[in-house]
Amino acid sequence: MAKKTYDLLFKLLLIGDSGVGKTCVLFRFSDDAFNTTFISTIGIDFKIKTVELQGKKIKLQIWDTAGQERFHTITTSYYRGAMGIMLVYDITNAKSFENISKWLRNIDEHANEDVERMLLGNKCDMEDKRVVPKAKGEQIAREHGIRFFETSAKANVNIEKAFLTLAEDILRKV
Repeated sequence: MAKKTYDLLFKLLLIGDSGVGKTCVLFRFSDDAFNTTFISTIGIDFKIKTVELQGKKIKLQIWDTAGQERFHTITTSYYRGAMGIMLVYDITNAKSFENISKWLRNIDEHANEDVERMLLGNKCDMEDKRVVPKAKGEQIAREHGIRFFETSAKANVNIEKAFLTLAEDILRKV
């Protein structure tokens, strides 16, 4: 049998509306790459990245869900067993922010109650097209007792920090 190359395995989930940048956030973190071509995720996809935190090798299995409603039934089964969930909205898309409350309800319905949650306001490099003020993101995060980061997969802002912070929060619980 192959020797295990990690100490812990954390299953993380990226959720949010279609087009908010979940896949770009994932690729920036896992491959340090950014692709400008938008290809809608069909169903579910995942990447693995091993990080070292507090002297432990942690394998992050990051699931990228399809934001479209028609894949909703497939993706809800992925909530089970998720240890951390990143809710992503697009700061240039008010509807994607309004839908955060719907995504939070989905977490309450389908995920373990002790799941670590985090809110990401993505595309913060597009300040000129911003329609969701940072304060609104901070407010909803405060109301739900979750961490909040504004990120940009394109400009590589807070991506690694968000994933490592989420992993550290899970590690504290483990």
